[in-house]
Amino acid sequence: MSDEKTINKWLITITVMLPAIMEIIDTSVANVALPHMQGSLNAGTDEVTWVLTSYLVANAVVLPMTGWLSRVFGRKRFLMTCIVLFTLASLLCGAAPNLATLIFFRVLQGAAGGALIPISQAILMETFPPNQRGMAMAIFGIGAMFGPIVGPALGGWITDNMSWRWIFYINLPIGVIAMIMCAFFIFDPDYLRKKAETFKIDYWGLFLLVVSMGALQIVLDKGQQEDWYNSSFIIGFSIVTVVSLIALIWVELTHEHPIINLRLFKNVSFSAGNLIMFVVGFALYSSIMLIPLFLQTLMGYSATDAGMVMAPGGVATLFTMPLVGAALAKRDGRKIVFFGLLLGATSMFIMQGLNLEGAFWNYTWPRIVLGFGLAMIFVPLTTVTLASISREEMGNATGMFSLLRNIGGSVGIAVAATLLTRYQQFYQTSLSGHVNPYNPVWQMRFENLKQALIAKGINATQADTTALGMMYGVVKRQAGALAFNHIFFIIGLAFLVIIPFLFLLKRPSHAVEGVGH
Repeated sequence: MSDEKTINKWLITITVMLPAIMEIIDTSVANVALPHMQGSLNAGTDEVTWVLTSYLVANAVVLPMTGWLSRVFGRKRFLMTCIVLFTLASLLCGAAPNLATLIFFRVLQGAAGGALIPISQAILMETFPPNQRGMAMAIFGIGAMFGPIVGPALGGWITDNMSWRWIFYINLPIGVIAMIMCAFFIFDPDYLRKKAETFKIDYWGLFLLVVSMGALQIVLDKGQQEDWYNSSFIIGFSIVTVVSLIALIWVELTHEHPIINLRLFKNVSFSAGNLIMFVVGFALYSSIMLIPLFLQTLMGYSATDAGMVMAPGGVATLFTMPLVGAALAKRDGRKIVFFGLLLGATSMFIMQGLNLEGAFWNYTWPRIVLGFGLAMIFVPLTTVTLASISREEMGNATGMFSLLRNIGGSVGIAVAATLLTRYQQFYQTSLSGHVNPYNPVWQMRFENLKQALIAKGINATQADTTALGMMYGVVKRQAGALAFNHIFFIIGLAFLVIIPFLFLLKRPSHAVEGVGH
């Protein structure tokens, strides 16, 4: 342990932040480049989305077993292996000659990346004393929020100005620096060295974890495309998910050295924190997917402009996080989370009122409100949830916590995409009822359009058809806007529904906390 004491905690912080940021950026950076990949790799739209899915599946499998792998291989060795594998996989993704190879290397990259965030979080929670953990999580949170903000903008710029392959090559220098810093500044604590003796490997747990997480991610990702339970493909994978999850729970609770320590959920505070994080992941990822989609499909914004609407919200989060971290040393974290959830709900209810006449600022400021809310949720929730966990179990706990946030995100995106399609159809049908030759408003609009087209030199018959097409376009856009509004309202309710669970969180007492660790 003496090694660790002599190293400045801020150096350790920078060391673990580098690989974590690299991993987080990579989760979102590929989204923007998909159309370009499709063209150069000659792939269909549903095929190319596997570039995202394969990464998430591999990520979901490795996340919960991070603590176990750290104990088996030693945390420092495992972290360094993950950084090397991630960097190497990035190089191979960039050089991939076809889609199949790209997906294979993305799986490798996702598996290596899965462990980077929980390990970084566990090391930070151990490096800082209990009363400074809020600050440590705030710094980590800044890095975590940095990814979704910078990822899409950086991905768009690189793809437009260089080539999509460079979104992967950019990881190489970061990976090399992270590797060198890790070699010098990270050391395994004593309790991990003691625990490194060999023990029976939980092969069944490993197998069931891979199957259940993989099947779940595929169901969530492909559900909307395959029309959910009208597809035997989705029904099959859903059955596999449920059966393997039940078997996994049974195996993990009976094995003496389980891959995932589900006994942690006996701790009510830890369980409640994970549930809240699941719903926050649901709300955050679905809203971050919906806002650019609204701007690009209905408002005609370019990818870069849509990114500019999102950016100020990210900046608000970055500025608020250190303040929240400082406040956590003196204040009750649960109260801060409460205000964060209220702000999240407020921003969604503001977005519920968005229409097609809005200016840039109308779309930007609710996103800024959400940014403040997220800063007040992430940092205190992580700190409070992990406060009652012993050092030995910290790796397991951070892995489960990250996994539930990611699965919440996947569920959120799947639900939002499905609701969007269903509500658009519903509103289009109900609006079409008002579009008929007997409606005076419609008659006036239609005639004005037709006259304008004739004035431009289009003949009467063609003007008739064109004007009808334009009117149908207006109905479609209005139906789209109503559908988005409805979903924002639902996400706002999700923020409010989880507020009662805050009472189940234990308040960490800074003075006493840490004695038993």
